[in-house]
Amino acid sequence: MTLVEAYERKHFPILPPDPVDAIEYWMESRGLTRRDLEPFIGARGRVAEVLNRRRPLSVEMIRRLHTGLGLPAEILIQPYALQRAA
Repeated sequence: MTLVEAYERKHFPILPPDPVDAIEYWMESRGLTRRDLEPFIGARGRVAEVLNRRRPLSVEMIRRLHTGLGLPAEILIQPYALQRAA
């Protein structure tokens, strides 16, 4: 068993989730809507920009999401790809 666990840790590491995916999972699992994120991220347009990957999370947004919703800060600070403007 120990050998199998060591092999899996080495060859199949479990990476932390993408911050936007983590927020969306958190919303779905707790029955939250985009409107519920407004106190933590900002106005409706700002929430849409973050969830559509057009704007990165700011340090202040990360702090508010961590404090207000209990999302792990170590997940929210992970780098993630943004969509390019058309």
